Amino acid sequence: MDFDDAPEDAAFRAEWRSWLIANADPVPPGFRGGFVAPGREDPRVVARAREWQHRLAADGWGAIAWPTEHGGRSATPMQVYIHAQELAGFDVPPDLYSIGLGMIGPTLMAWGSEEQQRTYLPLMLDGSEVWCQMWSEPNAGSDIASLTTRGEYDADRDRWILNGQKVWTSGAHWSRWGLIIVRTDPSAPKHRGLSALILDMQAPGVDVRPLREMSGGRTFNEVFLTDVEVPARNLVGPAGEGWTVALTTMAQERLTAGLIGLAAMPTGPLIELARTARHNGESAIDDPVLRARLIDLVMRHRVLELTSLRTLSAIAHSGAPGPESSTLKLSWSEVGSRYAELAVDLLGVSGTLTGSQAPYDGLVATAYSFAPSFHIGGGTDEVQRSVIAEMVLGLPKEPKP
Repeated sequence: MDFDDAPEDAAFRAEWRSWLIANADPVPPGFRGGFVAPGREDPRVVARAREWQHRLAADGWGAIAWPTEHGGRSATPMQVYIHAQELAGFDVPPDLYSIGLGMIGPTLMAWGSEEQQRTYLPLMLDGSEVWCQMWSEPNAGSDIASLTTRGEYDADRDRWILNGQKVWTSGAHWSRWGLIIVRTDPSAPKHRGLSALILDMQAPGVDVRPLREMSGGRTFNEVFLTDVEVPARNLVGPAGEGWTVALTTMAQERLTAGLIGLAAMPTGPLIELARTARHNGESAIDDPVLRARLIDLVMRHRVLELTSLRTLSAIAHSGAPGPESSTLKLSWSEVGSRYAELAVDLLGVSGTLTGSQAPYDGLVATAYSFAPSFHIGGGTDEVQRSVIAEMVLGLPKEPKP
């Protein structure tokens, strides 16, 4: 493989880097890694994120993977990866739009009506409206098809009436719209009785309750739905095809999570932290155990990076990811949590502190306590292993009672 950028990718990288230099400040000195600073739910942070997305969209950088007819650049997966690599070096607001732009937008392009695309995509792109994805429920986490939230069609008023509960809905408290999967035909097999709907998060009967995490943040939410009315025109795809619509969204999520997550978490800052942190009176990198863990992590990161490039190469040649893409989300979750654990251990006891007096304003401790979610969001590790075993390796499926 030629690891140098192709001429068109090199031009893309140079153009994007030049724009960033003109519009953002570099990441400040000191360790930051790929960690997102706490406080994403702060209204001031949300306002900054909106302004930043508006600026990106105005100059054609709002959603580069989108087709040009929808305001994107029709960027290749390799260019999406390059985009994330360069962005990691700049101090920009947290991304509140990745669910909408990276997952729901492409789903609406694939399944939405022309009216839905014309109505929702422009406001999603320019930062006016944030979206959330409403899949999981208290008794339907990894097995989404077991969900029980009901959607009953009212023919007299041409609308759906929703009742039920969703949970772990990222960003629901700052979202204007949600793409929700509900059960509209209880008599059908569980994968066939689902439908996808666009939900107004401000509609009467929608009750969003943020969940406090052990990191101190409130990224996730539970959402209660009581007689919520959704116009029939908000149905995405045919009624009863919600599972197929959801598969489109999940495919976008898992590939994007592995590629962009990896690019945003470089090992260079962690190596520098190991050189500067003190452990038992000497540089942490001189401790043989910590050094061995650092080397192991750097190797894992490099293997994952090469796998990502192999996936991108497969997409470039065939238009579809190869079977190695199934390992990206699983492997990135493992590398991401090891990254946070090692950062804490390099700092020692002070790495567990939070607040303005803690090292790096408590960024490392916050990231450490948030890291377990890497193994859950976007499909649990167990689900990913089952997918790899059954769909990639061709092993027998687990028996179902």
